[in-house]
Amino acid sequence: MTVVWINGAFGAGKTTTARELIELIPNSTLFDPEVIGAALGHLLPPKRLAEAGDFQDLPIWRRLVTDTAAAMLAELGGTLVVPMTLLRQEYRDEIFGGLAARRIAVRHVLLAPAETILRERIAAREVPEEADGEIRVRQWSYDRIEPYRAALASWLTADAHPVDTSALTPRETAVRIAEAVGNGEVGACDIVQTPEPTGETLAAGVLLFDEQDRVLLVDPTYKPGWEFPGGVVEPGEAPARAGMREVAEETGIRLDEVPALLVVDWESPAPPGYGGLRLLFDGGRLGAAQADRVLLPGPELRDWRFVSEDEAAALLPPVRYERLRWALRARERGAALYLEAGTPVG
Repeated sequence: MTVVWINGAFGAGKTTTARELIELIPNSTLFDPEVIGAALGHLLPPKRLAEAGDFQDLPIWRRLVTDTAAAMLAELGGTLVVPMTLLRQEYRDEIFGGLAARRIAVRHVLLAPAETILRERIAAREVPEEADGEIRVRQWSYDRIEPYRAALASWLTADAHPVDTSALTPRETAVRIAEAVGNGEVGACDIVQTPEPTGETLAAGVLLFDEQDRVLLVDPTYKPGWEFPGGVVEPGEAPARAGMREVAEETGIRLDEVPALLVVDWESPAPPGYGGLRLLFDGGRLGAAQADRVLLPGPELRDWRFVSEDEAAALLPPVRYERLRWALRARERGAALYLEAGTPVG
């Protein structure tokens, strides 16, 4: 099962090209995630919708796009052609990572006309609304050219297979894409595959500190929010040893001693997650030379940084931040704590 994701700026012709493409790729189906955004407009309270600048900023949209794509492929098989602009790398990672977890390969294509051509196409685009609405839609598209430029400069061209559509019709563009997909020129995205849990899990994280007592956080590509180095404990594996293994795999740092336990936190089930026990260990302070040698092997992690407790509050999801906060208190007191959903008990 495969997804061909057609990315590009608003107005680049993604949907028109996708309609042509499904005629060229055998056993392919069109899935437009705009449908999910429109449905959420009817399903969510107006207050919640107003909190998001765009429906892509809603976690439920990203989750439903992933789940719907997987469900369609399970029902229909073959190839799913998805025309959708994704300009935030963390959203791309979350959706593509979710598909990878379901063993669905994603082939990422970027429609990349020259900016002058793109602006001409936006200006000529037919918008089936009243005059004021037409102006708003066009201005909305123009306003998103700058974020598109930023994505091109930072990650998009390195991630996706670009097709210069400046002089191509949608049909000609679709032919180029079909040929590139067919001959393997557009390969599957190199993104970590983390099978979704089917029950409660036991996970071990390790806190590592620099000489200023700032804690090391990593930014995983396969889920939103920053995290501590660590991961799921394998069957028959000691939790502390699992944390040491994950630290070595994720950062290249090998701990000589088994780290001390700081907190045991019970994470309650919150669909679609199953929850389970989350352990945090004290990996100790790294010397300057060690801290400078932090590596991020493979596609699993996007970034790392040492942060203060206050800085961590802006990066970690709330429950993870509470877990860190109490782990730091336990480290100061020299006594491990038991938590439930980030709150000390007993």
